[in-house]
Amino acid sequence: MPVIGDMVTSPMDSEVYDYDSSFTPTVGEDGLDDFMCDKSAVRAFRGQYEPPLYWSIVILGGLGNLTVVWIYLHFHQRLKTMTDVYLLNLAVADLFFLGTLPFWAVEGNQGWSFGLGLCKITSALYKINFFSSMLLLTCISVDRYVVIVQTTKAQNSKRQRLSCSKLVCTCVWLLAVVLALPEFMFANVKELEGRGYCTMVYWSNQDNRTKILVLVLQICMGFCLPLLVMVFCYAGIIRTLLKTRNFKKHKALRVIMVVVVVFVLSQLPYNSVLVVEATKAVNSTGMDCDAEKRFDVAGQVLKSLAYMHASLNPFLYVFVGERFRRDILKLIRIYHCWPAQGILSKIQGGPGRSSVMSDTDTTQALSL
Repeated sequence: MPVIGDMVTSPMDSEVYDYDSSFTPTVGEDGLDDFMCDKSAVRAFRGQYEPPLYWSIVILGGLGNLTVVWIYLHFHQRLKTMTDVYLLNLAVADLFFLGTLPFWAVEGNQGWSFGLGLCKITSALYKINFFSSMLLLTCISVDRYVVIVQTTKAQNSKRQRLSCSKLVCTCVWLLAVVLALPEFMFANVKELEGRGYCTMVYWSNQDNRTKILVLVLQICMGFCLPLLVMVFCYAGIIRTLLKTRNFKKHKALRVIMVVVVVFVLSQLPYNSVLVVEATKAVNSTGMDCDAEKRFDVAGQVLKSLAYMHASLNPFLYVFVGERFRRDILKLIRIYHCWPAQGILSKIQGGPGRSSVMSDTDTTQALSL
């Protein structure tokens, strides 16, 4: 049996759910391992596929989210709505999340050489910021629903809601830390063919239930809950917009559809794979070697697709809005990167117009 640190585990005990390549067993009807499935081809695919893609996501997402933080730090008055607070926290969460991808990119190419402590910390940081990002997207949907569907209530409680948003963000981060505790407990460095791999290693057969719980938490908190809340909130927003006269409802509806469609297309495929993985764990069933390798490759590809959402968030939730476009151009002008003053004034909508719009302005609530 393979030895991991001071623990002796069976091959089934060290089965990985996060699609990190490993030797995994094929289980016969008697419950014994028939043979070990060699996944060196899967590791080779990962080494070629993940590093360039992850670095691209880091560069694109880093530029977008740093720009968001830069704007908020430069225009302090922007933090006047709940959505502003959520967007700033979302940008920070995405930046921390993107900061973990270089480690996985290096691991895919060279193996994990950063030690057990950094393996646990990096794995936990990845999950903390993954969950916080998804929960903050949920909070943004709820805030838009309140501002647009319950306009009078939103206007009367504007100051209280702004104070509440900071408490909500604190709770989101604390909840994300709690949900990431399994990473602190079970993340470990696994040696394969002379290389280390940072992955989830469960200690005993009883911990198959722990593996199922981890998967269920990720599926529910990372996809199902945000999706249900977004569908409910945006359905109510659409009904309200359809009743509104003299309003640019077509643009607003396009923004809503883009947000929902991109979220579903980026997250649904990977979460479907997690559902299959949870089903396998519940039934304690295995696949034949070829099917197992195809499943792992599909998981890697779809996981990478889900990661791209962190680089798309600034463009979906921020840069589609007129306020942020105006603020970006202001910063460019301040730092003497935009010589055409006339063009800047035209895009800003004329001199003297504030970049901060009313919290009850429906266009602002939708397109920020």
